[in-house]
Amino acid sequence: MRALPESEAELLRERQELAEGRIREIISEDLVKAPYDEFFKRTAEFILQPSYEAALPENYGSSWMNPVYSVSRCGTEMGRLLSFLAYELLNLVAFHAEGLLTDIVILEEVFLEIYSSFVAAMQEEGTEPQAKVIHGILYSFVSDYTDYTVSRRIREIVDPAEDEFARKIIMEADLTDLSYLDRFGEYIDDDTRKIAAYLNTFSEEKIQSMADTFTEGYRMGFVNTGKDLSKKRSVAVRYELGFERMIRAAIRNFEKLGLSYTIYRRPLHAANRSGMNRNGYAGAWVNKQMAFDHMEDNALFLDKAYMTRKLEVMEHTFEEVKDLAREYGGPAVMETFGSNPFMPESHIEAFALSPEQQKLAVDLAVEAGKLTSRYIPGDERSFTIISYPVPSISPEFEAVFDATVKLNTLDSDKYKRIQQELILQLEKGRKVEVKGRNGNKTDITVSLHELPDPEHQTVFENCTADVNIPVGEAFTSPALTGTDGILFVSEVYLMGLRFENLEFHFKDGFVTDYNCTNFPTEEENKKYIRDHILHHHDTLPLGEFAIGTNTTAYRMAKDFDIFSRLDILIAEKTGPHFALGDTCYERAEDVKVYNPDGREIIARDNEYTIKRKTDPSFRYFQCHTDITIPYDELDTITAIDADGNRYPVILGGKFVVPGTEELNQPLEK
Repeated sequence: MRALPESEAELLRERQELAEGRIREIISEDLVKAPYDEFFKRTAEFILQPSYEAALPENYGSSWMNPVYSVSRCGTEMGRLLSFLAYELLNLVAFHAEGLLTDIVILEEVFLEIYSSFVAAMQEEGTEPQAKVIHGILYSFVSDYTDYTVSRRIREIVDPAEDEFARKIIMEADLTDLSYLDRFGEYIDDDTRKIAAYLNTFSEEKIQSMADTFTEGYRMGFVNTGKDLSKKRSVAVRYELGFERMIRAAIRNFEKLGLSYTIYRRPLHAANRSGMNRNGYAGAWVNKQMAFDHMEDNALFLDKAYMTRKLEVMEHTFEEVKDLAREYGGPAVMETFGSNPFMPESHIEAFALSPEQQKLAVDLAVEAGKLTSRYIPGDERSFTIISYPVPSISPEFEAVFDATVKLNTLDSDKYKRIQQELILQLEKGRKVEVKGRNGNKTDITVSLHELPDPEHQTVFENCTADVNIPVGEAFTSPALTGTDGILFVSEVYLMGLRFENLEFHFKDGFVTDYNCTNFPTEEENKKYIRDHILHHHDTLPLGEFAIGTNTTAYRMAKDFDIFSRLDILIAEKTGPHFALGDTCYERAEDVKVYNPDGREIIARDNEYTIKRKTDPSFRYFQCHTDITIPYDELDTITAIDADGNRYPVILGGKFVVPGTEELNQPLEK
C-alpha cells in the first residue's frame, strides 16, 4: 500500500494509541456479564498480541472464531455475530506485519463500539444488547468501508506502485535465512519452511529453468491466442510462500519482457473474500475447517443495498485507474499441491446464505465480472498457471518434486503431434460417447459443433504448455443440444475440498440433477455441491469437454500414490475432463484462435453464450470447474458420426488411434 501522508499517519497512530489503551482496560474490567465477559477479555488480549495460535486446529474447539463454540456460549444470532468479529480480527496478524494502520484502527474501533454497546445495555437494562444492534454495527463496518477495502483491492491488482511490502521481501531479503518468511505476516508451517530450504539447495540454473518455464508460458499465452503483449505493462504474480527464489527469478524475466508486476496478499476483508479462494500471495492454511465455517459470512451483510454500494465503488475505482487496468496483462499463478486432504464438516452454527442471498451472490458476481471485463477486456489479457508439490505430499517428496519439474517441461512438440492425431479422429464424429468402468457410472454423450470446412477449421484446441502447465490436452466447447447423460467420479478434489461419488446428470448440456456421498443426508450433499461447484446457480452448462493426454502425470501420481493430492491443473491432464460453467473462451469468443496446423478453432461459443450478441439479459456464470475421470475409471471414448459409425479413441482405458500409442506406455507399467 502506498505510504500515508505523515499527518494522516500521525492521526491514525493517535487513534490506535487511544483504542489500545481502552482495550487494555477491558481485560481487568467487570462491566459485562458471562458468557460475554469471556469473549471480550480473550479478544482484547488477542488484539494486543495477535497471533494465529487460537485459530490452529488443536485450539479451534474453544476458540470464539469457531461458530460452533460461539453459538454454544451465546445462542445462534449473537454467537454467529461474535464469531464473525473474532474471525475478522484474525487479520490483525497480517495488518501488523505490514504496518497497515488504517486497517488496524478500523478493527480496533469496531471492537470497542460493540463492547460499548454491551456495557451500555448491561448497565442500563441488565441484559445484553439486541442482536440487531450488533448486526447493524457489523453491517456498517463492512458496508461503510467498501470505498477503502474494495477500492484498495482493485488498485493492488492493476497498479505496480501500490504495494512495496511483499516486493521488498522477495527481491531484497537474504533468502538463505529462512526467518524472512516470518516477515510476511502469514501462517508459516513446516511445509513452507521445508520448501524454501529445499529450493535453497538448487543451482541458479535449475531455479532459472523453473522460472523460464513459468514466464514463457505466460508469453506464449499471448502469442498462441493472437493477443499483443507489447500493449501490456503489468502482470499480477500470485504464489504460495516458500518459492521466493523461483519467484524472484520469474520477476526478473517479466521485467525483461517489459512488464512491471503487482504482488498482493490473499483477500482478508470480508468485502473481498469469496469462498475459500486465496487469490494473491499466501502462506499455509491456518485452519481449513475455520475457513470453511466462515465461507458464507457474507450472509451477515449481503443485501441489495450492499450489492449496489460495492458495484458503485468498483466502477468508481476502475474509472480512476482505467489506464492502468487497460495495461494489465493478467495473472501469472504458481500453485502448490499435496497438503493433507481436507474433508470439511458441515456446521449449522455457521452463517449460511438464504435462497434470496444466493441469488444476490450470483447477481453480484456476474455484475462485478461485467465491470471488470469492461476495464480489463478478456480478449486482450491472458494468464498462466503452474503447480509444484509441498513436502507433506510424500516421504519421497524430493523425488515427487523433481518428477513434477520434469512434468512441467515435457516436450510440447511431441504432444502437439500426438494430439493432432487424436483431434483428427474425434472430428470424424458429430458427438463423442464417454463411458466409465470399475464402478464408474459415467455414460455421457457430448455433442460437437458442426465442422463446415475441415480443411481450414477445427472444433478441438490442440493445447500445449502455455497458459496451463503442464502440457497435455485437446479440448472443445461442446454443443449443448444433445449433450446428455451421467458424469460420475468416485473421488475428486476441487477447490481443496474432497467430493465422494460425485454425480451429475445432463440434458441438452445443462445439469438437471446432482449428488455425492460426503454427508449423511441428501440435503447436505446437494448444498455442498451447489455451494462449491454450482456456485449457487440452479444449473450450469457443460462449458468444456477435453481429453487429457499426459499419461506421464498419471503414472507419476500412481507410482507415488498421490493421485488424490494432485492439483486440478495436473489432474485434468490425466483423463477426460468436463468443466461446468463458462467455456474456456469466456469473454474472448470473438478472438480468432488457431491450432498449430493453421486451422481456426471455431467451437468458441455454444447455444447459450451466443445469446450475448442479441439478448440484453445474457450473463456469464463466472465459474469454470473441471472434473476429471482418471484412466483407471475410464472404459471408452468413441466418436460417432451422423450415420452411427463409430470411431474409437480409447478402449479399455487405452489409446487406440494410430499415432497415439506412445501415450499407453506409462499406463502399461
